[in-house]
Amino acid sequence: MCDGLRHATHSMTSIHLATREDAAVIAAIYAPYCSSTAVSFEVDAPSADEIAKRIAATTAQYPWLVLADDGVVAGYAYASRHRDRAAYQWSVDVAVYVDRAHHRRGVGRALYTTLFELLRHQGYFKAYGGITLPNPSSVGLHEAVGFTLVGVYRGVGYKLGAWHDVAWFQKALQPERDAPLAPSPVRTIRHSEWRNAVARGLQQYRPNRGA
Repeated sequence: MCDGLRHATHSMTSIHLATREDAAVIAAIYAPYCSSTAVSFEVDAPSADEIAKRIAATTAQYPWLVLADDGVVAGYAYASRHRDRAAYQWSVDVAVYVDRAHHRRGVGRALYTTLFELLRHQGYFKAYGGITLPNPSSVGLHEAVGFTLVGVYRGVGYKLGAWHDVAWFQKALQPERDAPLAPSPVRTIRHSEWRNAVARGLQQYRPNRGA
């Protein structure tokens, strides 16, 4: 693996490609979204072992990124297949989750900025995100990084004793062109491209030094 995938940093903050070693803390960040909110439609929070399997499967092709501040993981973001059929291969679904102790510091913006840069280098053209409503902070983040509303699935999920709507948002990652090549795996991204993507992302992050 290119060293930039593991060690691209800015001051005391880094963004790196997730590995098995990140699985436990990712599972801990994700668990409350499963157990006590409708943000995720998963009901049972996955174990660290299950998260490790998901990381391995995802990073065979797509970025799964972790932002760490002075060694403490503040959040993560990843891309995944949008749909199975071949003509969808240039589109991805994306998601970002931030540890509650690190809200309002630009973690989501930083991760998404780097994620989108990497996806462009891979050859993807569109990104999609689903947001359980109401969630004004997530809607605000997605609109701030360039997503626009496509539509709303009304009452599409039942969790915590209620039916929930999901809004779907779309972002163009780069202009469409004819005869695009198949997207390349994330691990083929060059060191310089990775470092530039991380640098752009970390410009969006506001560390809370000395708090």
